[in-house]
Amino acid sequence: MPVCEQVAFAGGNGKLAGRLFLPDSGSDATDPVAAVLVAGTWTSVKEQMADRYAEELARRGFAALSFDFTGYGESEGVPRDYESAALKIRDLRGAADFLGGHPAVAGTGLGVLGVCAGAMYASAFAAEDSRVRSLALVAPWLHDRRICDENYGGPEGVEAKKAAAAAARHQYEETGEVAYVPVVSGSDPDAAMPFDIDFYLNPGRGGIEQWPNRYAVMAWTEWLDFDAIALAPRLTAPTLLVHSEGAAIPDGARRFHAALAGASEFLWTEGGQFDFYDQPRQVAFAADATAEHFARTL
Repeated sequence: MPVCEQVAFAGGNGKLAGRLFLPDSGSDATDPVAAVLVAGTWTSVKEQMADRYAEELARRGFAALSFDFTGYGESEGVPRDYESAALKIRDLRGAADFLGGHPAVAGTGLGVLGVCAGAMYASAFAAEDSRVRSLALVAPWLHDRRICDENYGGPEGVEAKKAAAAAARHQYEETGEVAYVPVVSGSDPDAAMPFDIDFYLNPGRGGIEQWPNRYAVMAWTEWLDFDAIALAPRLTAPTLLVHSEGAAIPDGARRFHAALAGASEFLWTEGGQFDFYDQPRQVAFAADATAEHFARTL
């Protein structure tokens, strides 16, 4: 069984809480092993899917770090539950700094695994930091403005969300109060995902007490303006994508893959988006594929 260390380190805006999963060698003396950072999907806490992938990678011989991003879960930072790509990329840099100084980690370069929207943050970090030697993206949500238009009600829908974000930002700057909507709700049309999604609403899956199911409205502008497809030509680290036609926006993943500058591999499998978060078949497939990819490229 992997060994799990509760860790803390400096992030982009305060101290971050994480879990470092290490292979169980059966002895106290071990050689350092290659390290992987795991970034979970948007609005998530580490217990929802990042811990699962980190533990699976440790079972396969890696040191793998999952953590709560700034303002989420057990990590410090305000405003709380605020989805900021810029902050999350800074947090990944802080996590890499922490791993680079850990005695269990070999100094052979760093792998990064991004799940769903974590793929956008992982890719942005990899594009700017030469320590990232290998990148893996599982069920990646990779959008640009065209994809946002298609998924958020066209140009008018996007602009409406950005107008709501501007009003919420003004309220926060004037009063310190954060306007929230649910992340997931089939009854609230203003929810970030206005659907009843079992993974997020089922306490036996991702509907856990550590996750408050709220989205800061002022985050919409940064989210909608983020262009993940444009990152691909800047990525030279070997990159693996694991996806399915039944998961979220496979067209974005195809376009991203086609534009990659470095060596790449695309594995297609079966399953819905949320199956890749916790269902044994999809998680095992993705974990096996990413471990093999990291073993070859780190």
